[in-house]
Amino acid sequence: MKKAFGKFIFFIFGWKLKTLEDMSAVSHSVMVAAPHTSNWDFLFAIAGFWIMELDVRYFIKDTYTRSPFGFFFKWTGALGVNRDARNNFVDYTIDLLKEKDQLIILVPAEGTRKRVEKWKKGFYHIAKGANVPISMGYLDFGKKVAGIADVFTPTENEEADFQRIQEVYKQFTPRHPEQYNEQIY
Repeated sequence: MKKAFGKFIFFIFGWKLKTLEDMSAVSHSVMVAAPHTSNWDFLFAIAGFWIMELDVRYFIKDTYTRSPFGFFFKWTGALGVNRDARNNFVDYTIDLLKEKDQLIILVPAEGTRKRVEKWKKGFYHIAKGANVPISMGYLDFGKKVAGIADVFTPTENEEADFQRIQEVYKQFTPRHPEQYNEQIY
């Protein structure tokens, strides 16, 4: 049902999906969601995941998952998090990934839809700590294409890894380009 619904959304809005030839590494990874500048990102990202039949999880304020619409957010992959509590979010996410053989954690590296000077690096430390690859999910509003651009295992050279990520994401047009900074680190 989800796959059909995702295809319907893409058809109605004129979007296309571009996937990697080998998607095996994606099934247990930290997926970067970028550029993230609009609430529309959620709709097209979820639709794309459903078409690809990927079971993607993302973090959201637990007030959403405990609300009357909590079932909907959980159905789309939401994991509720108490943002007021002093938690070590990186360690918590590493433990989640280590507990499962297949788990995709979606992280909007910018941390907000507004323009930021640099990305948060939590996704990188999570991937390294859990010894899983980073998959690079994207939405290109200019071409109306969603997909996964690359998958790689972080190296010991953080600067080179972020340069690689930055080069990949430069090719995509966000919904609101003025809210996206191509210089991520």
